[in-house]
Amino acid sequence: MYTVSVSTGICGQVELVVQADDTAAHLGTGDVAVLATPRIVGLCEEATVRALSGHIPEGQTSVGFRVEMSHVAPIRVGTTVVAAATLERTEGRRLVFNVSVSDQCGLVAAGRITRVLVDTTAFMDKAR
Repeated sequence: MYTVSVSTGICGQVELVVQADDTAAHLGTGDVAVLATPRIVGLCEEATVRALSGHIPEGQTSVGFRVEMSHVAPIRVGTTVVAAATLERTEGRRLVFNVSVSDQCGLVAAGRITRVLVDTTAFMDKAR
């Protein structure tokens, strides 16, 4: 049985100073030296995991299920960004987070990430 003792509203944050390795040009998702969209998604997922830290029973974990993201501003190397995740609601085993990334000038990206609570051993047994 999957149980989660998580209250809506829990939050997690991740801060990053953008480096050359974080750019679209480096990751092969574009040819400009700005913060890459896949890196933004990764930061947001990390923020969701931090939000859940200490709330998931032993032997269980959460895994990514759905990502919906709008990337609205280019960010240069050297800029500090903060990814934030807030648990909006639970739907059985599904945990739905509102996520955003901001810098000192405002919003960089925003969206929603859904994670699913799974039994760690059973999940790994199904991995191909």
